[in-house]
Formats: sequence, structure tokens, C-alpha cells
Amino acid sequence: MPHDVTMPQLGMAQDAGKIVSWLKSPGDPVSKGDALFEVETDKATMEVEAQASGYLTGVSASEGEDVAVGSVIARISDSADDDGPAPDAPAPAEPDGTSDALPEGKPVTMPQLGMAQDSGLLVSWQKSPGDPVKSDDVLFEVETDKSTMEVEAGSDGYLAATLAQAGEEVPVGHAVAIISADTPDTPVSRSVAVRTTAASEPAQPAAAETATRPETAAPAPPAPQPASGRILASPKLRRLALEQGLDLSRLVEAGHPQPYHVRDLEVLKALPQVSAHPEVTAGATAHHLVAKVSGDALTDFTQWAADAHGLTDADVLLAGLAGAALPAAGTVAVERFGASTSYAMPDTRRLSGVARTDAAPDLILRDLRGTAIRQPHMAADGIPVLTLTQRRKGVRITMECAAGQMTAQGAIQLLTDFAGMVEQPLRHLL
Repeated sequence: MPHDVTMPQLGMAQDAGKIVSWLKSPGDPVSKGDALFEVETDKATMEVEAQASGYLTGVSASEGEDVAVGSVIARISDSADDDGPAPDAPAPAEPDGTSDALPEGKPVTMPQLGMAQDSGLLVSWQKSPGDPVKSDDVLFEVETDKSTMEVEAGSDGYLAATLAQAGEEVPVGHAVAIISADTPDTPVSRSVAVRTTAASEPAQPAAAETATRPETAAPAPPAPQPASGRILASPKLRRLALEQGLDLSRLVEAGHPQPYHVRDLEVLKALPQVSAHPEVTAGATAHHLVAKVSGDALTDFTQWAADAHGLTDADVLLAGLAGAALPAAGTVAVERFGASTSYAMPDTRRLSGVARTDAAPDLILRDLRGTAIRQPHMAADGIPVLTLTQRRKGVRITMECAAGQMTAQGAIQLLTDFAGMVEQPLRHLL
């Protein structure tokens, strides 16, 4: 069946992207991983890859056109003859059909953390309706297939409305909250189910709507349990449980209500032991390290490398710096929202010798700068991962690897070397 090609969301503040160019023409055969088009946002221009194999059909957006995030702009079909227009996608940033009952303010949307992601599981709220918030305050936690992320408010103000409950799946691009400039008179707390019902059923009497907008601080209903079998837990609790060899599924078996937070750690410890030799979960993160780098020397270094040495591909520079931190020459894959390119590091460790390759990577470098993600805690991949996220004045680097991939000293050395190069890139001369 046809696979829809949508405009990706590359950051929390992005509601549209400009099509710079199509790299495939209608009717062309494409393979999964081929670059389909280039998209430009306020902070970046990147290639977007095909997420399926087939033929490019139904192209409905032209070069130079601004397209709303989540809109369908083409299809990948089984046949080149399927040249019908791509179906229109609903405007994802609109909160719902009852937006006239919501307070005014800036919507906070469900971020897209990967091209194949169409929704995110809201794990927990870190603020309550009516609370004052700063732009860098953690507003809620969201879980996708591979990770749990903390999402920041993105602007100063007050949490005037929450439009989903913990345990609910929220489509990418849909509003999860509203931040208002002034203190809200009656903060709103709704669920995705309420919004779906309001959009599909006839309007109800005013009394029915009032029931969805409690004006008093009534106790929140129990959070729905995820039907997918996921465990709703904060990133900090997940990290502590892994460090202490504790299994969060035992809280589920004991019937303890989700989502789980650090305060539930003592409950987990108090549960009776079922085995004196618990098994280690395959792929569990053995090392989770964080380094903080002040300043933004990478930007100046990128400009210098382009002007002085003709190195215009910023990903080559990132891969070269990361590869130089490896104990031996290897391959580094640079990832951004589902798009991945691998680079081979030469034995000389010179940046001018870094080249693209199809070889399997020895290290993954995820660049999440420019997004609202600040403190990733990912499920361990098959190889070590370095993640770059933006700080207010600098960069945060997270190092993660699974048991058996690297010793603790090796992980510390890799992160230390890479952080030093990010802070002072000119230390790694051409």
C-alpha cells in the first residue's frame, strides 16, 4: 500500500518547512534511505530520506513552497502509475475542534523525534495547570519507540491548558499544552479522548463542556495504562533503576499505578525479591555520562573550515571530531531525525580525509541541537551513542552504551576527548 511522505518537524518551535528542492522526480524508483528532498527551517537545511521503497508519486508541494508540519506532500507507491494527488493532511498544530473554549496563548506541540514517528506517549506532566513556567522548564515527558525525552516549555508564562493526560498517545504536531502570557482565570485540563470526541460528535450543551474544564483543584483521575505494554516512568527513575539493577516491570506486576517517578524507587526496592540472581536485560544501558561544554565554538570552527579549507559539509566535521575520539580509526554515523549518513575516519585522523561510506558504524552521533530536547535518556543501541543537545550557553553531550560494548574507563575517555574537541575544535588540526 502507498506510504505517505510528510513534512517532518525538526524542532519544537517549527510549524512549517520550506521545500528547497526535490532530489527525485515523480515516477522515479526510490529505495528506503534515499534522499527525497531538501527542507529548510529557521536554523537548518537537511535532506529527508525515504522511509519505504517503491516509486515517488502524488507530489503535491513545489520547490520554494512552505508546508505545514505533518502535511502529506507525496507518496511512495508500489507502481509509478499511481499519480493521484497526495491526500490532504489535517492541520496538526490546531488544538482541536473546541479551540474557541481554550485560553489564548502559545501552543506546545508533540515533537517529532523521527521520520517514522507519528505519535508520542505522554509519560507524565512536570507542571500543573496554572503553574508559572520558564522557557527552559521541563513541561512534560514523552516516550517514543526507542527513547524517553523531557520536553521544555519553550516560552515564559503560565501553563494555561493541558490537552492530554499521562498515558495517552498524542499525534505528532498536535497541541499538548498552551502557555499564556497572563495568569489564567480558569486553567483547562483535558484528555486526547475529549478532543477526539468533540471533533467527531455534535456540539453538546454548555454543561457538558463545563465538565471538561474543572474550575477547582479536583483530584486527577487515574492515568490510563498504555495498551502497548510500555512502562510509563520518568527518565531519572529509569536511570536509577538501571544503575541499581532494579526491574520496573515488577511495579507493574504489583499493580502500582503509573506513571512512575523517583518517589516510587523505594516502593520498588521494598518489593519481595523473586530471585537471588536477576537476569540483566539485553541491551540495558550500562553507561550514561553527561558533559557540558560552554560557548559555541563549533559554529566558528565550521565557518573557518569552509573558508580556509573548503570543508563545507558540517556533518563531515562532526564525524571527524567524534571519530578522532575513538581509540582506533573507525566509522561514525551522524543522525538527525531519522536521516543517517556514515563517515569513515582515516588512519591519519585528518578531517580532510573523512569520507562517506556504506560500512556499518562503530559510533552513532545524534545531533539534536536546535530542538527543545535537553536531557535525552535513550534505550541502548547496538553500538555506543553520543548525543548533542543545546544548552542556553553551550552544548550538552550525552554518552550512552550498553553492557559489554565499552568499559567505564573507555566511555569516560571517549566522552572527555570528544567534549574537549567540541569546546576547542582547533585542537584537532587538519
